[in-house]
Parts: sequence; C-alpha cells; structure tokens
Amino acid sequence: MRYFTADIIYPGNGERLMKHVLITEDDGRVVDLKPMDDISADVEILNGALIPGFINTHCHLELSHMKSKIPTGTGLIDFISAVVKFREFPQELIDKAIREADAEMYANGIVAVGDICNKLDTAACKSLSPIAYYSFVEMFDFHQPNLLQPTIDQYAEVLVGQSDVGENEKNLVPHAPYSCSPALFEYIRNAQKNPQITVSIHNQETPDENLMFTEGSGAFYDFYRGFGFNLDGFEPISKTAIHFNMKYMNPQNRNLFVHNTLTSENDIMAAHQWSDHVYWATCANANLYIENKLPDYSAFINQDANMTIGTDSLSSNWQLSILSEIQTIKKYNSYIDTALLLKWATKNGAEALGYGETLGSFEKAKKPGILHLEGQIEGDDIDLLKASVRRIL
Repeated sequence: MRYFTADIIYPGNGERLMKHVLITEDDGRVVDLKPMDDISADVEILNGALIPGFINTHCHLELSHMKSKIPTGTGLIDFISAVVKFREFPQELIDKAIREADAEMYANGIVAVGDICNKLDTAACKSLSPIAYYSFVEMFDFHQPNLLQPTIDQYAEVLVGQSDVGENEKNLVPHAPYSCSPALFEYIRNAQKNPQITVSIHNQETPDENLMFTEGSGAFYDFYRGFGFNLDGFEPISKTAIHFNMKYMNPQNRNLFVHNTLTSENDIMAAHQWSDHVYWATCANANLYIENKLPDYSAFINQDANMTIGTDSLSSNWQLSILSEIQTIKKYNSYIDTALLLKWATKNGAEALGYGETLGSFEKAKKPGILHLEGQIEGDDIDLLKASVRRIL
C-alpha cells in the first residue's frame, strides 16, 4: 500500500482535509482516508494539495486539428460556419491531432471525458486510451423534415463504430434545440432503451438561440438560409430555448446541459423542477473564445446546481486542461469556494457521466486517479491561480 499526505486533501465532495493521509493500493485504488495521528507507516509528504483525477464533461476530440485556426470573439454562428469550413482536412493530420489531444488530456490529469462525435475519427484512439470516454453521437437535422431519415441513417453507423471497450460508453444525443426538430428529439428519446444513461445537449450559448424560441427571430434564420434551408415549419414557444429541450428530452436520463452562457436562474429552477437528474457543464475558456462571455455562476450556486467542467475542443480553446478552466472561473469569480470548484471538476463530473461508482472522489474502493496540485497555501486553501498539476497515479 501507499500513503500520501499534503497540506490539504480535497477528496472531491466539497470538503478540505488537513493533517490527513490518503491510503491506496499500489494501483491507486482507495483504501481509506485517515487522520495523520492514526498512521504509523511511512508517508509520502507533498507540498500543496491532493485531489482526485479530473473529469472533462464536454469535449470535441475530433476537432483537435482546428487548433488556432478559428478566430476568437466571432460569436457562435460565425464560429459554427468556420468549423464547417475546416471539417475537410487530410485524415492523417486529423488522426495525429486526435492522438496528441488525448495524450494532452491524460498528462493534464483528466481521467474521463464526455466527448461529442459526429464522425468515426476518434474511435480507434479511444479504444486504446487510458482515459474513459463517454461518446455522445450528436445528431442534427436543422429542423428540416427531409433531413430526418438521412440523419438517422448516417448516425446509426457512427454509433455502431464508437468504442465501448472497458469503461467506455456511447449513445445518441441531440446537438442543440436550434438544430434538432421535435421528430428528431422523439427518435433519439425512443432509441434510449435504458434510462440510466447520460444525454448531452448544447444549451443557450448565444442570445440568438433564445430569440429563436421566444420571438421567432434572430440570426439563426439567416444562418439557415445561407445553407439553403428555411424555418417555415418552426414555431416559437414564447419561452427560452431550454424549455424546448425539456419538452422533448427524458427527465429520467442524466441530462447534461452544456455551456449555459445565457441560462438564467429561472431557467435553472425550471430544469430542476422538471428532473432530479440535471447536470450543467461549463466550458469557461470556450465561452470567452467564442462569445467573450461567462455564465452567471452565482445563479447556479444559488440553486445548488450540479455543476461540472468541460474544455470544449481545440477549435475553441487554447489547451485541454481542466485546471486551466478552473483558473479562468476563479479569476473572474473569486467568490466561488475552491473546494466547491474542485467538486465540480471531479465528483460532479463523474456522476454526470455515470462514473460515480469508480471515479471522482477519494472514497473506499474507488480508483479515481490521484493528482498533485503544486502551489502556495493561503489560509485554508491552495492558490488555484498559481497552481500546477501533475499526475501521481
């Protein structure tokens, strides 16, 4: 067995422990957490903090070849147009970028990822990676009735080819309310035979998304016309976009709403009334990269929301690091408790992806990974803004 201690141990549940020892098997499986005074064995003493491995609840690994190719601050609609432009790329460069991004996440202490898939490009990498991947095969028909069946046929093949070896999981999910018709939502919901799954959906990233549903206006109408589509059959609901999601999604699933840049406290309350299985993913650096705006984190904290943290992709981020996301959130929201932020990045994320029995916290029999946050201790916390991370197990 191995015995570890540090100035602070953040076990992942929102607590902070001092003068405690983490006891593990040689492979990192947790045996116990005990007060230092109860330990007589040799202990590995580290400066800084110990935390469980990070959970990245939202990524697009297949877009890794787009790093530094899309300008910042363009807004979501121009960003989407740019992503479409760079989709066609030499396959060997796409494959190389995927492998490098997977290795980057592992080096940065990430042990599980909720990953968006539109193609089969990442399947081979995931089947060999030490990271657990929950592959969300993301569907969209742009509210066009003639695209429903071709979409179903296309993504059935993508789902079959995704990796489900080891701890890897996969299922079909809707892309976003502005890109999925009620008929496509219904197909996806009916395809989910087991309610004990996670369903991811992009949510309220830009003001135009809410305008589309509240007023039947906004830039998405011109965006679709640019692709030769129209929204003649779309009917606004006089409510914000998340209400459209809730109308067609299954409240029994673990539902993971992603980005939530424009999500209000009333939206959060409505979602919590709709389901007891709601999780929220924030991707702070991507929000700044695309829209130059962060969510109102106080609204989520006020509603005791199950927040999680994602990186989004290298098309909309400078790196794939959960610590970097935490640092960005803390930089602009210094009031958020450090132990709570680390809970978002570990235990909450593991539970959102269905890995709560094995990852996310220092609890007996779990094998969550062990990370060392190196940095200065100020009072009862580590200084997150100056911390760095290294993987121990």
